[in-house]
Amino acid sequence: MIAGIGHNNGPEFEGETSWRRFAWNRARESLLPTLPIEVLRLRVKRAQQLGLPYRTYAGVRAATGRDVIGFLFSSNALRVLCDGQALPSDRVSRLAALVGADRTAVVQPPLSLDAVLEAGVLDAASPAPRSTESWVAMRDQIRAIILSRGRPSDGYLVIGETPLEREWAEAGKTAGFLTGDRYFGGLAG
Repeated sequence: MIAGIGHNNGPEFEGETSWRRFAWNRARESLLPTLPIEVLRLRVKRAQQLGLPYRTYAGVRAATGRDVIGFLFSSNALRVLCDGQALPSDRVSRLAALVGADRTAVVQPPLSLDAVLEAGVLDAASPAPRSTESWVAMRDQIRAIILSRGRPSDGYLVIGETPLEREWAEAGKTAGFLTGDRYFGGLAG
């Protein structure tokens, strides 16, 4: 075989997948830190304070390099769909138990902000981007919500229900997205 542009004239590895897999796994293992047990215990406790499964929490930390410092809860995930509807008791108790993180609601129109704030377990509420807005407008609005809280976006998780709400996580460059059922459903997973 003749070496092409970009080839470094090194050896060919075709047919040697087991060696490449071994070398790749070995290289990855050497990059992963071995955490002292005390640090691991603190992270497990932190995941519990946030109401997150440890694997989810550890994945966010590995991907972003930072702690989860806040949540953007869609009104759909909170199960408040119209004015006058109370925040369900399972949502209230879960939000009240959340320790050391910002709890911001992102409220779908025409629902009023007061509809989600009256339970007293959220720190703030902001209007959600409209589904008819451009991606750029949605991005700017999600970033503005997080910026108004004075914290970096990659420390926030979006808790939502719809594909549009999943896009908020991408547009806002947040730490990720979880469905409301997964977050409020328990610590399994």
